[in-house]
Amino acid sequence: MNKLVVGLGNPGRKYSKSKHNIGYMCVDAFAQMKKLKFAKESKFFGEIAILGHALFLKPKTFMNLSGNSVKAVSDFFKIDPAHILVISDDIDLPMRKLRLREKGGSGGHNGLKSIISQLGTDTFKRCRIGIDRDLDMDPKEHVLSDFSKKEIKELETVFSLTNQIVDDFISDVDFDLTMNRFNGSLET
Repeated sequence: MNKLVVGLGNPGRKYSKSKHNIGYMCVDAFAQMKKLKFAKESKFFGEIAILGHALFLKPKTFMNLSGNSVKAVSDFFKIDPAHILVISDDIDLPMRKLRLREKGGSGGHNGLKSIISQLGTDTFKRCRIGIDRDLDMDPKEHVLSDFSKKEIKELETVFSLTNQIVDDFISDVDFDLTMNRFNGSLET
């Protein structure tokens, strides 16, 4: 394995449709498109699927400890952080807006903070997906709230784009080209 794609989320039915689980949803959409099956791997604290030289991971440690799972997989398979793509939600981006970066801080996202801490570097790639901010709701409550039926329909476009982003990533397309193609707002 020389590529790792991580979808962030929280385990359990309670969180399955929550905004914080957009990372899980994206890797699930990719797995469905490629007919991949995830299997539990306790030594990796998560579920994994394999496609060629790429490994897909859904950490099952809860968001704040996602780094434990990512580190276990990257250490075991000797995957360089520069060959890791993490897909997560971003409360500071408008709904459906994508932001791809090659490195950077956590932006206050506890899953990213945990990964940076465990890997000891911020030089992994990331795809952040806007979930908007509800000014009438505590941010913690907002990220753990479920997507509305309307928002779930809108996510089909997000999944189509993240499928292309993941395909580019595992096919060794230059990440600068991928960022140029996909950074920005989606048409409404």
